[in-house]
Parts: sequence; structure tokens; C-alpha cells
Amino acid sequence: MADKKWFTLSHEEVERELETSKQTGLNSEAVDKRKEEYGLNKLPEDEQTPEWVKFLKQFNDILIYILLAAAVVTFFLGQYIDTAVILLVAVVNGVIGYVQESKAEKALEGIKNMLSLEAMVLRGEQKAEVDSIEIVPGDIVILNSGDKVPADLRLFEEHKLKVEESPLTGESTSVEKQTDKLDEDTPLGDRTNMVFSGTTVSSGKARGIVVETGESTEIGQINRSMNEVEEIKTPLLKQTDKFGKTISVVILVLAVLLFIAGLLIHDYEWGELLLSVISLTVASIPEGLPAILTIILALGVQSMADKHAIMRTLPSVETLGAVTVICSDKTGTLTKNEMTVQSVVTREKAYTVTGLGYEPEGKILDEKEKAVDVAEENDLKELLTAAKTVNEADIYKKGDQWEVSGDPTEGCLITLAEKSNVDIETLAIQSKIPFDSEYKYMAGLVEESNLKKIYIKGAPDRLFDMAGLGSEERAYWEEKMSERSKKGERVLAVGLKEVSEATDRIGHDDVQSGITLLGLTGIIDPPREEVIEAIKVCKEAGIQVKMITGDHKETALAIARELGITDQDKVTEGRELDELSEEEIRSLVEEVDVFARTSPQNKLQLVGALQNNGHVSAMTGDGVNDAPALKRADIGVAMGIKGTEVAKEASEMVLADDDFSTIVNAVREGRRVYDNLKKTILFILPTNGAEALLVMAALMLGIEMPLTPVQILYVNMITAVTIALALAFEPLEKGTMSKPPRDPDERLLSPYYVFRIIFVSVLIGGAIMWINQGLLAGYDSQHLNTITLHSLVFAQLFHLFNVRNERHFSLNDQFFDNKAAFLVSGLLIVFQLLVTYVPFLSNALGLYPIELNYWVYPVLVGLGVFVIVEIEKFITHKVLKKIKVRE
Repeated sequence: MADKKWFTLSHEEVERELETSKQTGLNSEAVDKRKEEYGLNKLPEDEQTPEWVKFLKQFNDILIYILLAAAVVTFFLGQYIDTAVILLVAVVNGVIGYVQESKAEKALEGIKNMLSLEAMVLRGEQKAEVDSIEIVPGDIVILNSGDKVPADLRLFEEHKLKVEESPLTGESTSVEKQTDKLDEDTPLGDRTNMVFSGTTVSSGKARGIVVETGESTEIGQINRSMNEVEEIKTPLLKQTDKFGKTISVVILVLAVLLFIAGLLIHDYEWGELLLSVISLTVASIPEGLPAILTIILALGVQSMADKHAIMRTLPSVETLGAVTVICSDKTGTLTKNEMTVQSVVTREKAYTVTGLGYEPEGKILDEKEKAVDVAEENDLKELLTAAKTVNEADIYKKGDQWEVSGDPTEGCLITLAEKSNVDIETLAIQSKIPFDSEYKYMAGLVEESNLKKIYIKGAPDRLFDMAGLGSEERAYWEEKMSERSKKGERVLAVGLKEVSEATDRIGHDDVQSGITLLGLTGIIDPPREEVIEAIKVCKEAGIQVKMITGDHKETALAIARELGITDQDKVTEGRELDELSEEEIRSLVEEVDVFARTSPQNKLQLVGALQNNGHVSAMTGDGVNDAPALKRADIGVAMGIKGTEVAKEASEMVLADDDFSTIVNAVREGRRVYDNLKKTILFILPTNGAEALLVMAALMLGIEMPLTPVQILYVNMITAVTIALALAFEPLEKGTMSKPPRDPDERLLSPYYVFRIIFVSVLIGGAIMWINQGLLAGYDSQHLNTITLHSLVFAQLFHLFNVRNERHFSLNDQFFDNKAAFLVSGLLIVFQLLVTYVPFLSNALGLYPIELNYWVYPVLVGLGVFVIVEIEKFITHKVLKKIKVRE
């Protein structure tokens, strides 16, 4: 039944359609039958992945497969120490991945927690409180203030009903409900004859017919949308997958060719040859790379957490650096979700009001922007007294936050009165007319200085009629109302009527005429002050910002202009999107920056269209209605303070301070992390390249292996988890936030990176081979292996300082900025001394405790690499600069 538009039917038609009775409800037999037909009123359980499966998934990488295959072969060849070390490396990588990248999906659980536990229903003419899961279509549900709505209901009776729907629709104020049927194209936020599962009754009472339960409700459809949303792989994961497959193919082809060449050319014994080929395989695999990438991402997560951006998955950190468009919800994200009076208009004057939110800090200013003495402004003082007196809300401080108890619109009027420079009295109400959506006003009878009067506030059009304005006066007030509305403000009118001293009760008839209009108040959910600068920074960084909200288009456009999101008049509503094809939406989303009155499905369509256009999208939001789009986006960003648990669990990032500008800091950090990841790859791979060249040269020349598999693994891991780690702390390079986002499809290794990796690999491998076969010819294998191992390590130690600055001279004014580089360099030297001179460590690795003079060779190799690479960088920079000038 989920496709049926119940809001287009009268409640009598709904009653007939569902074969129920508004007076008696369903009998027990009908309830049982419908339970069988429709099932229980709950969302389907999501199958949980066992923890051991999550752990095993960490090994689902082609490079790890090759490593494990090498472990199996060494085991059958009796090389048990090699087997143990290889397996240990694989397990360490798996544990790090499991701990840091656990992706338990809790979003559906968060939705379930929103559902009502119990509900009051009418069954067999008797009221009964039942578990919400027992409710079926056709049940008559009775709602009172504070109740959580248990299912989707079509209302047939209501009394001053207001429902808080912001988690579902994005509306910033409670929605007034009614019972008449609506047009077929009415968007979700305007379906005022319906109430939806998971929303809350803020005031009033009502009765309604259950029309949808469980997965068929609006929340259920969001739940289903989230299940159907395809998980988007981050740019880094796509790149590393491709990178891993390429390296794997190269390694396997090379290993097979060398095995064949070894048998044909040098007539090696096949077991010895196989062990040598395994050495080549282990040397070529950057097994330390997954661990160090994970650690760098984890450090990025910690850095972002310190800046109030909580990342829920590691790869999302670098994805932020590639974001090209941020799709932002309005309420609570770009705005404070705190109604604020920004303007007051009386018969003769206009005032502006400073201060935002419910905090009673601010001033009332005149047209010259001078603070007003309210005691001298009779109309203004009377208006403030009326607004504060005829009011059922209150404001209070909770921790550092000011909050409202009651209707947000009424709460902001209390705040307005508190901003007066004189105390505004709350007069005792002797009789009142409560707010009624049919009349659209509320009034109270008060007595002041032996004078009785009625204060009234409500919709301007209603009060204009009650005041009996002349055409000229009405034109004045309507012009003022129009000015405020065009600025996205919600306008309320305030008036009074003097009555006789004998009056002690009032009714609607008492206020239908004779009202004196005191003035208008312009109310808005104000934009966050810091967001304007954040959006400016986004645009400088080549990142588009689009507003996608459930609010009205006038309000959305006014806020978007104030924030600098758009300077156009273009706004597209959800109902317009519903009529467009996929191709038309893809074209429209590039032209329009503001989308209003959108449904959850519209948000999903827009994010999908942007992704189909090649964008890397971030979607911000705080409500349940945002959850599917948050999950679909490349980066879902939820509000930490005012966001629902559903939104948080569907996101990759949670803003702990609900500050849009935190996203900009996160993007900055994402770009830094990605740059440092690339530098890490540029640093690590020459080690593998040099090791592979040494093994290949030994095989082709028929000489003894310069390193054993265990020694190779040691070099790879020790350089990855010590000196490579220093690159994680490199600061953001200047000008990075002035560049456009990187292409998400760009190769992880640019042509220059490939050249540099090959160049440094040959440089290190060639230097070590020259020392081994020239200067140290005739030494035993333990001597050679030890010097080779230290030469590789020292070459990487010096190469670290080359990599810190990709194309510029390393010995610059920022040389000492990264203290971690010097700390880990010292640690590495300590490790090298330990594995050389502590007997049980040197024996395990097969090393010889070399004499002091032999340390000259590793130091010379390292120093030579540093100097030659710096020369190469200088030449490359000059050449590329010339090419750029010619272009």
C-alpha cells in the first residue's frame, strides 16, 4: 500500500478503503487477520556480519594473497623461520586493518530506536494501550501532546495539533495539522492531513487511521532506501586496488620469467631457485605499505577529531581531499535551528534586532543602528509586552546552550523581549483564546493600570482583517510584510483591543473587529555566522556548495544568498524534480544551487546525479530524512549535537560542534593526508625496487643472494613503520587550498612518480651491487648481507628528507618543522644497532656484528642518494617550469 496517496483521499474514503470504523476501531479478529497480511509494525532485521568474518576480510587483498602463497611454499621447503615471519607480517596488517576499519552498520538500529514503543488505539469501541509492533492498517490511533507517532496515520479529527517533523522533513518549526484532503502533487513537508511514524506530537491532540505500517511507512521507505544504496568506494580504495593488481601482475610475471631463466641459463637446483624467486617476490611486495597507509589515515582521523570532525571510516579521511561539491541541508547545518526575531516594524518605525538564537543577548536598534530606549517607544514596548504575555513557551540555559521549552516561534519572542533595555512585564492572563490552526491566532485578556485589554498575535492577514484597515494603511502593512517575507522571514503580527472593565472572559467573537495593530515581527532560522567564511573558502578551493532542504523556497533562497551560496534567483522544488528524467536532473544540478521542499528521494536523486556527472560529493544533514543521501554520498557528514542517531550512523563524518566551517578544516586535513600518502608511496617503493633489482641481478649473474627473505621483510617493515611514519606529520604545503580538487580518477602514481621510483631503485640497487661485487668482493655472505641490509636502510633514511619536499630543495626554512622526522631517524639507528650487536636478534636475522669501519659504506650510500636525488629534483623542476611557460 506504500504507493497509495492517502493524503489525496477524504478520511471517509480512507475509512471505507481500509474497512474500519472511526467510532469503534477494529475487532480482534480483524487485527489478527491483518497481522498475517501485513506483518508486524516493525522494520526488518539486518543480518549481522560475524566479527571473525570482518577480520578475515582484512586479508582480501591480492598482495596479501601473494604473501600467503610465499609462506606456504617456504613451509614446504622447510624454511620455517621465513614462513613464521611472512605470516606474522600478514597478521599484523590484518589486525591493524580490523581495529582501525571496523565498519559495523548501526544506521538501521538507530532508525528502530526512533519508533514508538506503545500506542493508544481504539479496538471494539474500547481504548487500549498496545505495543506499537501490534498496530495494523485500519487501527484507530489516539494521539496526545508528547506522544511519538507509532505508524503513518491519515488524520480525521484534530484539536490544535502540532507535530515536530524536522528529523523526517527538515522543517525548522512544528507543523500545524488539519484533516482536509490535499492535491496529488503535495510534497511530504506539506501533507498536513498526515502524521508519520517516528515523529513527535508537540502540542494538541488528534485521532487518525493507520494507513501504513512497518517498512511501508515513510521511515520504513528510508530504511529500505538505505539498504538499497550502493556503497561507494573511496577514490583511495579504487586507486590502491588498481595499484595492487598492477604490482601483482608485474611481480608474478617477473617471478615466472626468472624461474624459467634460472633453470635454463644457470641450471639451478629447483628448490634453491624457488627460494630465490620467493625472495624476489617478497622483495617486490610493499608489505609494509598497507600498515603505514592505515596508520597515516588513523593519525589523520585523530587530527580531525581534535578539530571536532569525527571520522567513522579511515579511507574517508583522504576522500575529503577530493571533494568537488558539498550538498548541505539548511536547518541546523547552515542555520542554527533556533528561531530568531531579526526585525520589528511598528506603525511609524522599523527596528533591527541583533543576536542569534534563544540566548537573550543582543540589542534592538533603530534605522540609524543606534540602540533604542524601549521606555520611550510606546508601540514597541506594548508589542514586546503582548508578545511576552500571550506566550506559552519559555527559554532556559542548559550547559552552554540556550534552549526553548514549547513552540520555537513563541520562544524567540521571549528572547526578543529579554533584549529590551527595560524590563518587559509578563502580565497575568485572566482569560485566553489558545492558538487554533483554523483561526491562526492566539489572544489573552489582561489588566494593566486599571485598564483591561486583549493582546493578540498571529498571522498578519488575519489581524489585518480584524483591524479593519483602510486601503492606504493596509497597503503599508502588506508592503512591510512582503519586504520581510522576501528576506526569508516568517512574519507574525501583534495587536491589542481595549475592552470594558466588566470583561472577564473572551472568545473569538470579541476579537473579530476593533483591533489596533501594534506591529510585525520578522522571524528567521538564522545562518551560522562562521558559515559565510567557510563557503568562501570552499569556493576558493574549487568546491561547489549546494543547498538541499525540505524548507520553503523563499526561506531557502534568502539564506542561500546571505551565505554566498548563490547570487541567482533560481530555486528548484522537489515536485519539479519528480517530473524530470535522470538526464534532465544531471543537467539541472550543475546549473541550480538551491533545492527546496525536497523529499528523501529527491536528495538521493541529486547526490546520484552529481556522482554520475563525475563529482565527489559530500552531503551534510541531521535528520532521518537525510540518511539515505548521507549513505549514498562519497562523504556523509552528520551534525553531532542536533543530528539524529540515524544520520550519524549513516555518515562517514560527524561534526562534533555542528559547525559547517569544520568541514573546511576537514577538507584541508584530507588534502594534507592524501599528499602525505603519496609521499609515503614515493618513499617506500624504491626500497622494494632496489631489493628486487639486487635479487634479479644475483639470479642472472649466478651469485649468492645478497639478502634472505627474512632480512628483506625486516627492511621493508622497519622502514615502513619507523621513518615512513614521519611523513604522516608533514604540514600542509602552501597554496594547497587554492588549488582545485584533484581528479578522483587520477593515477596514484603520476609519470613523474614512476620515473622517480625507478630512478631511486636503480640508484640504490646499483650502488649496493657495486660495493658488494667491487669493494667487498671475497667477503663471506653474512658480512655482505649485513652491509647490504644497512645500506638499504640508510639509503631510505636519507631518502626520507628528499621526499619531504617533492620537487624543491630539501634543506630549506621548513627543514626542522617536522620534529617526527628526526625522532624516527634516531629510533631507526637504535634498531639497526640492536639487530646487529644483540646476539639473539642478529642470529634470528642472520646478521654479522660488523666492525665500526664497515658503517662507512651504508652512510656513503645514503649520502650519495640524498645528493643525487636533490640534483635530479633541481633539474626536473627547471625542465617542468620551462614546459609550463611554453604551454
